[in-house]
Amino acid sequence: MVVSPNSQWNWIPSNIWVGVGQMTVKQVTFPLAPVYRRKGIEFHQALATELHGEGGPAGDRPYVNVRYTDADRAGEIAVLEYDYLINATGPKLNFGATPGLGPDGYTWSVCTAGHATEAAKGFEGVVQKLKEGERQTLLIGMGHGTCTCQGAAFEYTFNVEHELVKEGVRDRAEVIYITNEERLGDFGMDGMNFGHAGGVTTSEAFTSSLFRERGVKAIMSAHVERVEPGVVHYEQVDGTKGEQVFDFAMLLPPFRGADLEAFDSSGEVITGEVFAPSGFMKVDADYSAKPYEEWRASDWPKTYQSVRYANVWAAGIAFAPPHQMSRPRTSPSGTVIAPAPPRTGMPSGVIGRAVAQTIAGRVKHGGRGRVHTASMADMGAACIASAGKGWRTGQAAAMTVFPIIPDREKYGAAGRDTRETYGEIGLSAHWMKVMLHYLFIYKAKARPLWYLIPE
Repeated sequence: MVVSPNSQWNWIPSNIWVGVGQMTVKQVTFPLAPVYRRKGIEFHQALATELHGEGGPAGDRPYVNVRYTDADRAGEIAVLEYDYLINATGPKLNFGATPGLGPDGYTWSVCTAGHATEAAKGFEGVVQKLKEGERQTLLIGMGHGTCTCQGAAFEYTFNVEHELVKEGVRDRAEVIYITNEERLGDFGMDGMNFGHAGGVTTSEAFTSSLFRERGVKAIMSAHVERVEPGVVHYEQVDGTKGEQVFDFAMLLPPFRGADLEAFDSSGEVITGEVFAPSGFMKVDADYSAKPYEEWRASDWPKTYQSVRYANVWAAGIAFAPPHQMSRPRTSPSGTVIAPAPPRTGMPSGVIGRAVAQTIAGRVKHGGRGRVHTASMADMGAACIASAGKGWRTGQAAAMTVFPIIPDREKYGAAGRDTRETYGEIGLSAHWMKVMLHYLFIYKAKARPLWYLIPE
């Protein structure tokens, strides 16, 4: 059984192209029900609200309560029993963490296909004003001091800049990037060191060069306190307070877990035992509080099994990380300004596959089944960040990193294997980004031989 509140599947990486009018919603989404029906999977368009991992009044088997979101059964509550449960909810978009943030406030978003469509309309209006001779300020980046997904904001920034150049209005537009990163190229991963024939280049140098070449300004180490019409109020890690006016702003929200409530067999609330305060599920990680200097790659989970239940796992963003990857920083007033660790894309896919394989082993062999692992401390990842769409003019930054979690005990100050961690930017990387768009939509539709396409 699959429970999802959405009727459509969304290839989220391409939302950045929807957000500048270069793709449509139909190109990045498709209906889920026909795919599950074809594969013999029971699909419930509903939102999981309660986890009863020990059973209870509704029965002896563990179950979840769900609330339907489809038009025919909207609001109806049901009980779904399970033998094995995978929490793969992804994040809750926590726009409420910053007053005035988001589509219901004064900024745009590209987190969903619908959000991106509205952002494209806003951007189109800005381009029109530029063509009429008005100067415009575009602000893109993080809407809170604890945001993750800096890569998505990076991509959107340079796609916007690319479109402004194409439209011939770049000279009248000021493009500003605002981020909680201490330095450009941190990406919530404590930065990277790219190996190449001539030595090592930091991701800061790699990224900063793109900002300089394209004339994009950056406000660093910033926590957006609130957004008002046409102005962002922010605090920086040194305690400086600032304001930035804008005509167009796309700011990403921080993430939370899905805010499931957990109960024991007697009906007592045990949410704090199962989930971290962030709403993400606690798994086989080391959650003990320790300073940055004592962080270890071994702190990170391997099996993603719940700390409370032997038949429950959390895959992808749904699991609670033991700590950040980047050094934690706070302002003199105590405001946390540091990126949350990214867990999207390739890591989520690899983790999901490992969890599925573990469950398959349990079904076939019971307790003798092999436990599959997928520690981000032993896993590499590849990322392609678009810097503008176009078959002849497009650009993208292709980056690989190994391992994802810095391991200074094994790799020294660099934290990673510089032979396997590198980055390049160019037209060929853009073609690869487009190819991945079509390959992964094909894979998500479970078309013939879909499983041959790697995460």
